[in-house]
Amino acid sequence: MFLRALGREASRLHPEVYRYVSGSGVVGQAVDLEGVFDVAGSRLRRLNLLARPIVGPGLLVTAFERDVPFRVANRPGFERLRGRAGGAGAGRGELGLHAERTFEFRSGGQSFVDVLLVGDAPGRLRNLLGERRRVELELRCTVTDRGRLRLESSRTWLRFGRLRVRLPRLLSVRAVVEDGFDDATGRNTVDARVGSPILGTVLEYRGSFRQAPRP
Repeated sequence: MFLRALGREASRLHPEVYRYVSGSGVVGQAVDLEGVFDVAGSRLRRLNLLARPIVGPGLLVTAFERDVPFRVANRPGFERLRGRAGGAGAGRGELGLHAERTFEFRSGGQSFVDVLLVGDAPGRLRNLLGERRRVELELRCTVTDRGRLRLESSRTWLRFGRLRVRLPRLLSVRAVVEDGFDDATGRNTVDARVGSPILGTVLEYRGSFRQAPRP
């Protein structure tokens, strides 16, 4: 999926980043990741609870800590979306990459889930967030000068059943994620930040991990 979005740009990825995004994409096998975030969570903490009735569970976290162990389960699977039809496999839905991130905060574990789907334009992916998929981002895929995979959101929608509403810039969110590799430690790295023009940073995490393919 990532390689398809990047096209020829994929050749500029760090070799280990290339291996990671090709092995954990929808063409490859399911992958488990384990690592430690130097920092993870939301500085808004329990203020996020006010938005949960709108966005649903599995999206906003209510803690902010350092040295946070985490697990990620990536698996390919079909995503059924209301209001979209046609194409191969339409009865089953669209093939995507499902991810569940579990943050092991000292105050208790919390999860953030999402699914990545093929975008509507070259170089783009669609990112549905939360267990109820009520927030949708359009992500632009690029490669940095250091060979990292960079995902940056450009548009935001709210989804309620068949209703899909694009949010104005003031009410949207901006997400930036960079996946890299640290040659000194031999570990994959991730640096992610989600921000709001009104509230500031609503979620962030950065750290390193190792991957272990599942049978």
